[in-house]
Amino acid sequence: MDDRFYMALALEQAEKAEKMDEVPVGAVVLDSAGKIIGHGYNQPVSLSDPTGHAEIQALRMGSAATGNYRISGGTIYTTIEPCIMCMGAIIHARIARLVYGAHDPKWGAAGSLYNFASDKRLNHNLEVVAGVCCNEAREIIRSFFRNKRSGK
Repeated sequence: MDDRFYMALALEQAEKAEKMDEVPVGAVVLDSAGKIIGHGYNQPVSLSDPTGHAEIQALRMGSAATGNYRISGGTIYTTIEPCIMCMGAIIHARIARLVYGAHDPKWGAAGSLYNFASDKRLNHNLEVVAGVCCNEAREIIRSFFRNKRSGK
């Protein structure tokens, strides 16, 4: 699998969020055969929905495409390390592999703050690949918040 290619698609999703003045996070979900079945970008503000994160949007689309809430053997690409809520959904969906760009030391649940992916108390663990297109993913977030602080 070409992780950089799929992360570039997730970054395109993040740009959609940024254009809507949402925190620019994007995600793409592949099934076990490597076919894209879902994508999403942050929309909690525009949807008035605290679960409107990119990963949740992508998982919902992927589950609808397969007709099953489990995406066994699938891969999710996300521009930033998933939060607690999103990691919970990823684990419930039985995703096999998570690939993310930038670490999230404040909310990250795939190694930075918590490590749900390898918590043996849970009934599903998954492979985590961190830092793919890290600079691009980090910069889109930093730029967004820099612009917010400067009033742009």
